[in-house]
Amino acid sequence: MSRIYKILPRAEWEQALAAGRFEGSGIDLQDGYIHFSTAAQARETARRHFAGREELVVLEVEALDLGAAIRWEPSRGGDLFPHLYGVLDVAQVRGVADAPLGADGVPILGALA
Repeated sequence: MSRIYKILPRAEWEQALAAGRFEGSGIDLQDGYIHFSTAAQARETARRHFAGREELVVLEVEALDLGAAIRWEPSRGGDLFPHLYGVLDVAQVRGVADAPLGADGVPILGALA
């Protein structure tokens, strides 16, 4: 199993639940794919892109469930990051966890940290 993670505002997740699909956050729509991180990459993603932002959740998805729509592409520091070229069906989400802010202003990712 190869789990990947998406950090996003709770309101966006609630909208996705109502629609049955997540089409992406603003940066995803701009870049043309949905950004995910591995467990090893998620903390730095949280620090760089979500520090100080409240009401976040972390989605856990099995990369293998996404088939050919998932591509592993170089990004930050040359690391391969999972990018979803398509929409995420909410039924593919294996888990959702709150990501409250820590004392340093960085979202706490629970077991991923």
